[in-house]
Amino acid sequence: MSTPEPLESKRRAAVAFIFVTALIDVLSFGIIIPVLPPLVVAFAGGDPVHGARIYGLFGTAWALMQFVFSPLLGALSDRFGRRPVILLSCFGLGLDYLFMAFAPTLAWLFVGRIISGITAANFSTASAYIADVTPPEKRAGAFGLVGAAWGFGFVLGPALGGFLGAIEPRLAFVGAAVLALLNALYGLFVLPESLPHEKRSAFSWKRANPLGSLTLLRSQTQLLGLAGVNLLYWLAHNVLPSAFVLYAGYRYGWNARTMGLLLAATGICNILVQIGLIKPVVARLGERRTLLAGLLFGAIGFAMYGLAPNGTLVWFCVPVFSLIGLFGPASQALMTRLVSPSQQGQLQGANGCVMALTGLIGPALFTLTFAHFIEPERSWKLPGAPFLLAAALTFLALILAWRVTRKSAAAGGKGAAVGATAAL
Repeated sequence: MSTPEPLESKRRAAVAFIFVTALIDVLSFGIIIPVLPPLVVAFAGGDPVHGARIYGLFGTAWALMQFVFSPLLGALSDRFGRRPVILLSCFGLGLDYLFMAFAPTLAWLFVGRIISGITAANFSTASAYIADVTPPEKRAGAFGLVGAAWGFGFVLGPALGGFLGAIEPRLAFVGAAVLALLNALYGLFVLPESLPHEKRSAFSWKRANPLGSLTLLRSQTQLLGLAGVNLLYWLAHNVLPSAFVLYAGYRYGWNARTMGLLLAATGICNILVQIGLIKPVVARLGERRTLLAGLLFGAIGFAMYGLAPNGTLVWFCVPVFSLIGLFGPASQALMTRLVSPSQQGQLQGANGCVMALTGLIGPALFTLTFAHFIEPERSWKLPGAPFLLAAALTFLALILAWRVTRKSAAAGGKGAAVGATAAL
């Protein structure tokens, strides 16, 4: 049965706003990437070693806030609706960037970074909004559109941040604040509520804390299994922000310009996958096979990065690895089928917890692996070890995903319906 045109138009408008919200969130986040590390180093007295350690603490604190507040915002959105949580997060993020722009000391800048970790946790609510307004069979495509926003943001954000930072480093924070606040004002007048009152659930601290939110994932075998797949996937993905710059500089002698170009190429390929491939691939293969294909290409891509003998071949890894982007939207679509409308916020909050948890573990895991395999006293060195480890984790995720989704595939999709009933 086709969706009535007025409802379809409203759905498209709502998804478009969430796309813009995600784009501006990532864009504003990307703007500060080129300027935050040198600003931290400057506050640390210009000592790059001391500054690097403090910046690592900034990253850990940000991930910890994501871990704590993703389920809380998700649970609040299940109780009070998606609109107020999204708008408050957008306004909070904009005001926090202004706070950081004028932070007089390193301690104040650290406080600002903690607040940004809290307010940026609204991605769980945005994902729940997508699940509210999109029929199950169209969710993979909608989640793919939001994934494309990440690609756009990480291509444009650092470039804009570099331009503004060259004028004045703190100007980049002002630019990020302006974008976030404009987006919040836009949503204030445009964004409708997606969760009706009759589908809301009572707020519970038991479900709103990180450990309590994970009880939903344990409510059924397939949901828990897919959460395990996500854990392995996001853990492997941490190798890119943690070790790629160190690896490429050590093995290929790349400078910041070359790395920036590769980052832009990666973002463009990600956009093409999310916008151009998700819908047709899901339509042809189904969500399960699309998910498995994304993990397979991801494992191959990570291995190619780790084994590439020269920098030229790394460029050929980019389009292969970008097909890992098939995984996320398919995984999200499968998981949202397994819970009721009143639990979508809790589900996305729990997913945010899983992702943030890997952000706490991944950086140390991959940087220490890299350091271990390039130690001077080693008779043989393996600088690509972090990427080979990521490939192994992704391949393990592929095996787990194949086992977890096998029964529902054999049942012709009946497993999803049973799971949704069990979650009520």
